[in-house]
Amino acid sequence: GLAAEDQVAARYQRNGTRIAAHRWRGRYGGEIDLIGRTDDTVIIIEVKRARTHAWAAERLTERQMRRICISVEEWLASHPDCANLNVRFDFALVDAQGAIEILENAYYTE
Repeated sequence: GLAAEDQVAARYQRNGTRIAAHRWRGRYGGEIDLIGRTDDTVIIIEVKRARTHAWAAERLTERQMRRICISVEEWLASHPDCANLNVRFDFALVDAQGAIEILENAYYTE
């Protein structure tokens, strides 16, 4: 939920990542939980909260990844200053105790 997204955003910010968007919705129904930015990278962050990290990891579906990718293309098109930056897809898992596990480069797109 929102609390998990806030926890993850705070963790990225502590590590020097600026949060460019939170719960960004595209026109085609996709939502990006968090969009982070460093000097050379846009980080697309999908947040899942569940009882355990393993269970949270199983909740990211192929369909959901496709919708996120469509939304990423839309967001990038509306932010031409990011056109030459790298794009990385991270998956942040938050368990019932609030522990966060971040899987960098969790999935790829062509």
